[in-house]
Amino acid sequence: MFRDDHQKVHHFRAGDVLAIPAGVANWCYNDGDTPVVTLTVFDTRSNANQLDQNQREFQLAGSQQRSQQENTGKNVLRGFKADSLAAAVGADRELARKLQLDDNDRRGEIVRVERSLQVLRPPSEDEDQESSPNGLEETYCSMRIRENIERPSAADVYTPRGGRITTLNCHKLPILRFIQMSATRVVLYRKAILAPHWNINAHSVTYCSGGRGLVQVVDDKGKAVFDGELRRGQLLVIPQNFAVMKQAREEGFELISIKTNSAAMVSTVVGKASAIKGMPEDVLMHSYNISRDEARRVKYRRGDEMALFAPTSEA
Repeated sequence: MFRDDHQKVHHFRAGDVLAIPAGVANWCYNDGDTPVVTLTVFDTRSNANQLDQNQREFQLAGSQQRSQQENTGKNVLRGFKADSLAAAVGADRELARKLQLDDNDRRGEIVRVERSLQVLRPPSEDEDQESSPNGLEETYCSMRIRENIERPSAADVYTPRGGRITTLNCHKLPILRFIQMSATRVVLYRKAILAPHWNINAHSVTYCSGGRGLVQVVDDKGKAVFDGELRRGQLLVIPQNFAVMKQAREEGFELISIKTNSAAMVSTVVGKASAIKGMPEDVLMHSYNISRDEARRVKYRRGDEMALFAPTSEA
């Protein structure tokens, strides 16, 4: 009797971030009643990529598919001689050929399970408590790879009429140190503003997951390189140190940002703990050629508001 031995199976749900190291084999299965939509980000400049700066996927099964009509490549087993593969697997040549898939199999990367997938897996409600919180005791194979950033209770910054910010970095999910990425989820309520800011040590890929909003991005020459609306399903790349400001429309604005540093840091222009808040009044007066009263308004007008600003009027 054969026993099905396999690596740990993880449940995931809406709002989860899955950190999968480069080169690690993985698969996913939708056992729910609704479609699963995922955003996948690869860092081709990572030290883990020893080839070039082109993103490649090496598939163990299925075939690479650019569109519903066009297959652009086969799985890696297809390139081996059938006899050699049969010898390596310890099977006959016919089974080896099935592993390689013939030209008539055009299912691509996504295949349909006719009944249901029978695998050993942990109860979904227990998985959050499955590992030790001590990062020093975690080994590479047993590290947590999943964290949910959609729960309001997980927010790092919250403003009642402004929204919330949830940050996921290597301090919360240690495996991100290997991947050298982090994530931030921003939920802006109606007409709220995400303070002007810049990413100190990372580039950012920002995806609108809900609603819509105005986004302005400014380069090192003070030129607006983007000034427009970002809608659900759209992506925007924001380079390191480029200043950015975002404001939600009537229906609110939800964003996911993947950043190219496991401990990405942000500096805000105004508000609590901001660059301007930390400057002496005299420096602001002479830098911007403004009066002391004006300098104080710029420096203190937002009071203790941090990063998220509620709308000040209905206009």
